[in-house]
Amino acid sequence: MEMNNSPWPGRPGVIPVTSGNAEDANRYNRAYLDRIHVEMRVIDSTEVSLEKEIFGKKYASPIMMPAFSHLNKVLENGRTPMEEYASAAKELNALNWVGMEDNEDYGKIVAQNPDTVRIIKPFADHGRIREEIDYAVEHGSVAVGIDIDHVPGTDGFYDVVDGIPMGPVFSKDLADFVAYAKLPFVAKGVLSVQDALKAKEAGCAAIVVSHHHGRLPFGIAPLQILPKIKEALQDSKMQIFVDCSMDTGYDAYKALALGADAVSVGRGILQPLLSHGAEGVISKVENMQEELREMMMYTGVKDCDSFDAGVLYLC
Repeated sequence: MEMNNSPWPGRPGVIPVTSGNAEDANRYNRAYLDRIHVEMRVIDSTEVSLEKEIFGKKYASPIMMPAFSHLNKVLENGRTPMEEYASAAKELNALNWVGMEDNEDYGKIVAQNPDTVRIIKPFADHGRIREEIDYAVEHGSVAVGIDIDHVPGTDGFYDVVDGIPMGPVFSKDLADFVAYAKLPFVAKGVLSVQDALKAKEAGCAAIVVSHHHGRLPFGIAPLQILPKIKEALQDSKMQIFVDCSMDTGYDAYKALALGADAVSVGRGILQPLLSHGAEGVISKVENMQEELREMMMYTGVKDCDSFDAGVLYLC
């Protein structure tokens, strides 16, 4: 799964970073993405299909919604941005994701589109985690999961989110939640082979390779570790998703070529969402799908099962 022409033998993809705060991970990630270039393979290339199966269901493309949260200001149409992008996902036939929301607000979101993955924070109170899992199951959610990267705070203690204490996620905890959920379970915030293998052992159906928009200062780019994770999980049925700076169809192509099963578009839809609601999200994602199809056709990739990392060069 390694890319061609790494300029740093034994250290593929190392890019100097000179800043000293949490934003460095985002700058590094963008720089890493932009240094991946693509060779052309057009002889025998054909029009492509973007259809992708995720958690046993077929979607229009491997581009998914992000796990946003707390976008609850009511818009002129009476809906929140959370409800708007859930509606957009339904129109696009894309898998929807939702982050930290209480049950009441989550209920409003899945009323727009039950085809949703609920990502739950690692609350110190495991009873709350189980309650939110129960609610997701009762409301027809596709899958549930936990933000494992919200265990640490910024001070060496467990995180606190909206005044609510977070706690550790031990391997046994993760396995217990997987068994309890009765739905496919996702570990979100995996950025190492070690955590990927622990998620596999716990029985997770999927992981999201991510640093959660720079939660880890000096964090490596998700696509930098992705090939190693893919190799480590090659004998597993776990699906591998990626987020962080998936702003264009070209970004998505690079992630898919390196082994991702699907990507979440993330902050690339935020401004279109806040400015134009569901229509803005649909326009943004459709443009990304066009870019993805373009790059696939230029490289002889006929469908989402035919990607080849050999077309990629780190320049």
